[in-house]
Order: sequence, then C-alpha cells, then structure tokens
Amino acid sequence: MSDEHRPAGPQPEPIRFFGTTWVDHSGGYLLRRVAVGLGALLAAVAGAMALRLGYEGLTIAKVGTLVNVLVIGAFALCTALAFRRTWEGFSRRPAPTPAADASAERSLQSMLLIGFIGSLLAYALRTLVEAPGEALHRREYEEARKRGGRRR
Repeated sequence: MSDEHRPAGPQPEPIRFFGTTWVDHSGGYLLRRVAVGLGALLAAVAGAMALRLGYEGLTIAKVGTLVNVLVIGAFALCTALAFRRTWEGFSRRPAPTPAADASAERSLQSMLLIGFIGSLLAYALRTLVEAPGEALHRREYEEARKRGGRRR
C-alpha cells in the first residue's frame, strides 16, 4: 500500500491466522477462531498419539520402570512449562534479555519443543475466549492510538 492510500495514525499489528480482523471482529473472525482452535486441538491429539507410539516402543524394548517413569515425567514437565510459557505470551511481551539470559532462553527452547502439546493446548484454549494474543495487541494498539491523538 502506498503512503498516500495508507490511513493516518498507528496501524494494528496482524495476528497469525487472523490478520487485522481482530480489531473489529470482521472477515470471518469467529469462524477463524473455531477453525484455529480445532486445528490446534487436532494437532495436540496427533502429537499425543505420536508420543504414545514412542512410549509403546520403550515398553516393547523393556527398558525398565525407571526409564518409563523418567520419560513420562520429562514429557509432563516440558508440557506444563510450554503451556505456561505460551499462555503468558498471550498477555505480555517477553522482556528484552541480556546476552547471559539469551543463552538460558536458547537452552529452554528444547524443553519447550518437547512440550509442544502444552503449547498447542494453550493455543486451543485461548481461542475459546479470543484470538490468541488479541488482548495484548488491542492494549498496545489503543495505547498507540492515544499517543497518536496527543501528537496531533
């Protein structure tokens, strides 16, 4: 869009799968919320089935009770961490981190990847209320509009 056709003032930031329809809930917003929620839920179920297949492989290999308990515990912990991290990400932006914290953040990424089911469940649950991240984007957009109004 050229500058002469762009409306004055701050523009809303698009949300994945929703674009800027979250601003006025137009363009099939509700249908998108339902579709995204169901998609995330189906992906979580498919992921759980894949994990179950892997667990059955451990059972067939007869690795022992200790390994089975450790694997279940690790996946449960990673899933809980991923759920919490994803859920909190819908309401606030991550704080800028210094270089030392950035390496800790990178090491957490593997745990979050293992707990992908938690992230998918958080996404699916959030779509019951709003587009994931809508409240954060709406708050930032309203603040930007207020700042823009004061400048004029």
